[in-house]
Amino acid sequence: MPNFIIQGGRKLKGSIAINTSKNAAVALMNAALLNRSTTRLMKVPKIEEVNRIIEVLESIGVSVKWFGGKNLEIKPPKKFNLGSINYRSAIKTRSVLFLLGILIHFQKSFRIPQPGGCRLGKRTVKPHLYTLENFGVKIKTLRKHYQVLSPKLHPAKNLVLYESGDTVTENALMAAALIPGKTVIKFASANYQVQDLCYFLTKLGVKIKGIGTTTMEVEGCRRINKNVSYYLTEDPIEAMFFISLAATTNSSIVIRRNPIDFLELELLKLEKMGFKYKILKSYKAKNGHANLADIKTLPGTLIALDEKIYARPFPGVNIDNLPFFVPIATQARGTTMIFDWVYEERAIYYTELNKLGASINLADIHRVYINGPTSLKANEIICPPALRPAVIILVAMLAAKGESILRNTYSIQRGYEDLCNRLNKLGAKIRETDNS
Repeated sequence: MPNFIIQGGRKLKGSIAINTSKNAAVALMNAALLNRSTTRLMKVPKIEEVNRIIEVLESIGVSVKWFGGKNLEIKPPKKFNLGSINYRSAIKTRSVLFLLGILIHFQKSFRIPQPGGCRLGKRTVKPHLYTLENFGVKIKTLRKHYQVLSPKLHPAKNLVLYESGDTVTENALMAAALIPGKTVIKFASANYQVQDLCYFLTKLGVKIKGIGTTTMEVEGCRRINKNVSYYLTEDPIEAMFFISLAATTNSSIVIRRNPIDFLELELLKLEKMGFKYKILKSYKAKNGHANLADIKTLPGTLIALDEKIYARPFPGVNIDNLPFFVPIATQARGTTMIFDWVYEERAIYYTELNKLGASINLADIHRVYINGPTSLKANEIICPPALRPAVIILVAMLAAKGESILRNTYSIQRGYEDLCNRLNKLGAKIRETDNS
């Protein structure tokens, strides 16, 4: 578990390009198993979460190869060898849940490990189990595994999701993709990674109506066997990291390749807080679907919003983007209330910024009140076992004068590629050391 040594309090400058999405990458890497031929995913982020998925896929017989730098070629075996699944890698990622909606098409009976991922309080998997029941799947929860039976699959003609979650929507889509007939998914997530998955599935021949809405109709295929290539969309959550960093350090930087449709409300809230920026140009992503924009951030004076800041399923403030308002609020005049209703423990992690001189009061497990502006100071902190709460500590440390140490940064490296080098190119002073 490497550490970051940060010399904070520096103004940033220069230009940075946003990488493609972690959440879309892990979904499409799994969805590639639906295709009996070769799938090429272009511009895949080289992050620890992707490494864990590769380890899991290779352990069950999938051929996974890097080519051309950051592109992945995936070819499934004739038969998956689930008896050899890499258990240690599987339990480190929640993405292993995608195997539920995929393997039902190839094996009538199997079991997979229960997932890991970020520790954010109680994260139920029941929505996945309830969803797959609608396709004729029976799942039994064992102590460390799920036992899955899929004797006879059928379309889900009126599938109402138990919650509007991203991964559960993706599991429903992957289940429907190889079941001939029409499945109707209601209360679906319309988030960026779900749309990426939909466009990928349509390239495989699956017919989907309602992409980007909360109700989708899916016409599944009997078999998918075609060579395809697909470019992933850029990551709005990584974009929000750099926007938050610019706002917290009051720096002027150019952030290129922002998936702007998934940042509009975040930018509006920040604009009302006094954050200044301008859009330099707009254009399409390489996949021809997502709208991208280059943004230049500008120095300004921040003020707290009168209203609470909270997340919702898209098109609301993204649930993963909500934490980035925390370091920004430490530099805003007044009191900001952040309402993190989704997770029971994530708001508790926000108070770690108090060790850097922030004034954050925990009202309950979902709400914090942040008083600003405060002068942030250096300190040593151990990363929490959750990606976004960990990376906002890094944002605050980059704004805090002096030398900070952020320990055990695996949580961050699950979702961000080559972050130290990329930050240094913006004028930050940060280096990685081993945990000694």
